[in-house]
Amino acid sequence: MEIAIRNIGNSKGIVLPKSLLAQAGLEGEAVADVLLEDGAIVLRKPSKPSRAGWAEAAKAIAAQDEDKLLMGEFPNADDAENTW
Repeated sequence: MEIAIRNIGNSKGIVLPKSLLAQAGLEGEAVADVLLEDGAIVLRKPSKPSRAGWAEAAKAIAAQDEDKLLMGEFPNADDAENTW
């Protein structure tokens, strides 16, 4: 498939067919990750931040009172020397 590269101000752009975006799993996305691989421009679904959803999960665990320490408190050997 060939697509036209269009002038957009001082930049260039392309319009991707909806069917192509659907095949790539990008039809519902507002952004995509773009990178160069061996001279090819590659679009991928955006990667989620590495800790996405952790805050919500921690709040849910705390709300169920399941955030207690599993091993209890235990000091380090040198903690007695510390002044808090």
